[in-house]
Amino acid sequence: MLRFDPFSDIDALTRGLLTSQTGSNRTPRFMPMDLCKIDDHYVLTADLPGVDPGSVDVDVDNGTLTISAHRTARSDESAQWLANERFFGKYRRQLSLGEGVDTAAISATYENGVLTVTIPVAERAKPRRIEISHTGAKTSIGTTTVDAE
Repeated sequence: MLRFDPFSDIDALTRGLLTSQTGSNRTPRFMPMDLCKIDDHYVLTADLPGVDPGSVDVDVDNGTLTISAHRTARSDESAQWLANERFFGKYRRQLSLGEGVDTAAISATYENGVLTVTIPVAERAKPRRIEISHTGAKTSIGTTTVDAE
C-alpha cells in the first residue's frame, strides 16, 4: 500500500528549519528518556529499540554521564523499499550529575530495547535528622538556682 502526501517533504523541511534538532532523515535525532527519583536513587530509562546490546555504553567521567549506542542499517541490496523511516546510526546523550550522587555505584540494564540506569544518591547527600542534645546545666541567679532546659 502506497500513500502519497505532496506536503510531507515541505513539512519535514520546515520542521528542520524551525527546530534545533540535529540529524538527517537516516540518523537518530534524539534518544527519548525519562528520569525520576525513587526513594534514595534516580532511575533513568532510555528507549533504544533495535539497538544491539553490545553497542550500548554507559560512562561516567568528571560528573558527566554519557550514554551511547549504535543501530546498524539493514543492508539488503535486493530490497525494494516501500517505506524506510527507522533511524540508524549512533545515539549519544549526556547528563550532568550533581555532587550528591554515588558515581561508583551506578548500575545499568538493557532489556527489550529499554536501557535502565540506576543512579544512587550519595550517603552524604541523603536527608537525615539531626539529634539535638539537651544539657541539664544549672545556672545561679543571685541566691536562687534555676535549672536550664
